[in-house]
Amino acid sequence: MKAEKRKAKPSRSAARRSVLQALYQWQMTGQSPLDIERQFLQSEETQAVLPEYFSLLLRGVTGHCREIDAALGEFTDRPVTQIDPIERAILRLGAYELLYHWEVPYRVVLNEAINLAKRFGATQQSYKYVNGVLDKLACKVRPAEVKGIKPEQSF
Repeated sequence: MKAEKRKAKPSRSAARRSVLQALYQWQMTGQSPLDIERQFLQSEETQAVLPEYFSLLLRGVTGHCREIDAALGEFTDRPVTQIDPIERAILRLGAYELLYHWEVPYRVVLNEAINLAKRFGATQQSYKYVNGVLDKLACKVRPAEVKGIKPEQSF
């Protein structure tokens, strides 16, 4: 009897991995985000992705790219457009969640971005750069959360 191949349970982490790949494609080709979204959601490789979360993230990052790059630019050592495309996509994804999805704890955002950088980053040290930039952004946009103050404690 052959062992059946288990399908991975759809997850936000899988959605983030696919969004990273979609953002990379968008950055490198200039292809329409909606075309890329359709392509990814029809692919068998993205079966473990939460399609709603994938779409939310991809549309959010591409739709708010100017604001995201401006926020990141305060903490980068060079213009965002000059950062390696993989790290740039990871930073944009993490910044989007920090800026627009307060329901996702900042530690989760940083951890997910670090894991993506460790797996896909251009160098073995990419994760340190990603962590440093996103941590500084988190301190600016979510200071109470970073300090461990719960919303009801801030009154």
